[in-house]
Amino acid sequence: MNESIPPAAGPESHREANARVHRPPLLIALVVVLFIEALGVIGVTVWLLVELLTVEPVSYPGAVAIVVLVAIAAAWVVATAIGALQAGSWARASTVTIQILLIAVAVGSFQGFYARPDLGWALLVPALVGIVLALTPQVIKATSRNTSQHE
Repeated sequence: MNESIPPAAGPESHREANARVHRPPLLIALVVVLFIEALGVIGVTVWLLVELLTVEPVSYPGAVAIVVLVAIAAAWVVATAIGALQAGSWARASTVTIQILLIAVAVGSFQGFYARPDLGWALLVPALVGIVLALTPQVIKATSRNTSQHE
């Protein structure tokens, strides 16, 4: 009785499944926007860490907390970008949440005593593009678990 046993689902079959994922152009554009945003947040994390190590802050616990929060945000944006690259359905909601937070920071950059409209625009434009891309039918269909519902 020599029955053939199907191969176990391992890393190779996972890679093959990822290769078959259809990535429409708008999803690729969204992934690019997310990775650019991730690079920005990583850059801010590095900058804050260097500042923490080279300049004496008014409050060490406060400065460390800010560095940790920005590092967590960087990890979140990177994870979302990877999730979008893999067409994960959860990545859409995460993307919209990130973009809304970016819009809030951008609006804050336009006002106040230390207003920086240049930074505000640099945050606002990709955030709006990211929301629009995440909510296009093409991206929704590509990242939905059961695409037959959306046809």
